[in-house]
Amino acid sequence: MRLVELSPPGRKIVTGTLLFTAEDIIRFARKFDPQPFHVDAEAARNYVFGGLCASGWHTCAGWMKTYLAYWAREVARLEREGIVAPKLGPSVGFRKLQWLKPVYAGDSITYSVELVESRPLASRKGTWINMTVCDGVNQHGDAVMRYEGTVLEFG
Repeated sequence: MRLVELSPPGRKIVTGTLLFTAEDIIRFARKFDPQPFHVDAEAARNYVFGGLCASGWHTCAGWMKTYLAYWAREVARLEREGIVAPKLGPSVGFRKLQWLKPVYAGDSITYSVELVESRPLASRKGTWINMTVCDGVNQHGDAVMRYEGTVLEFG
């Protein structure tokens, strides 16, 4: 089965929701993006965001976390139905990454992916490149992040 058969272009798939706690935001930022508005709630009040908010990289990592969990469930579901799941990965890159709104402590972000196009990879027979739009939306329905991604598929 090909990914384009499982998820035709234009079909948005919700991969999961993550709650961003102050503790999670600070823990991630201390390791990967230790700017004051990500690691210190008091200092964050005096920055442009007005409060502690997640690193954009943290919101992107949340997308990957929910996608991998979704894909594991999907592969298991297909196997139970006797269907061989598409063999995916890795990504060959992304573009147009946008952090549209801050993600504050207490926000729940729901992530999704939508296949936009699938085409054979000219340089490798039996391999396809799938173009996607990936996003995250907060509990108020506001988009907080979006990017165009790619993933290889092997036949």
